[in-house]
Amino acid sequence: MRINRALALTGHCSRRKADQLIEEGRVCVNGATVKDFSLSVDLDLDVILVDGRPLASKNLQYMILHKPKDVITTCDDPGGRRAILDILPGHLKHLKPVGRLDRNSEGLLILTNDGDLAQKLAHPSTHIWKTYKVTVKGNVRDRDLETLVEGVELSGGRTLPARLKLIARENEKTIFEISIREGKNRQIRRMCAQLGYPVNRLVRVAIGRLQLKPLAPGEWRLLSREEIEKLCGVRR
Repeated sequence: MRINRALALTGHCSRRKADQLIEEGRVCVNGATVKDFSLSVDLDLDVILVDGRPLASKNLQYMILHKPKDVITTCDDPGGRRAILDILPGHLKHLKPVGRLDRNSEGLLILTNDGDLAQKLAHPSTHIWKTYKVTVKGNVRDRDLETLVEGVELSGGRTLPARLKLIARENEKTIFEISIREGKNRQIRRMCAQLGYPVNRLVRVAIGRLQLKPLAPGEWRLLSREEIEKLCGVRR
């Protein structure tokens, strides 16, 4: 984001006042005096000083979003495709997604400006269970359901054991919920395809104890401190 917006976001001053501070040479980023009003900065990575003092701690925010289908998880897209920032209100557009959902998938997505939390959630050692409601083409055999639970051989290795609950198996389609603890690229779609069952719909319905319901596609809400503590297993 632009440096003047960063100053305003942390509550230091208004954007107009930020421009004045920059013009007066009172703002430094990573040891260099800012001269360019359009300078882009990252509040999680850059060291920003005003009059030689660091910015006050930013207001950490945490939210969940029901990502609709055909929306990409990146913050913007040079190709003009609809991105998650297009459906967020202006005061939340500085938040970044934790992990991804592919364009054709839907469901629960966490967004935050807490870089430490984002890194913790994304780290493979965290092993947070993520639950998906999956609809596939065909009547999945019991043995194949067992294979999804036990692990499927994919390029890059065998998937970790999963949890699965069968919901329906009729009219040449099968619906089930599956929980996994890892995040290989398009993992569930690849697991199902490996067994011969194309995925028609995939919705992430839970991350840890966080539930998608009752959010409709495109809806969002901020998380409570209790929810964040339960999700991360940390006290702040």
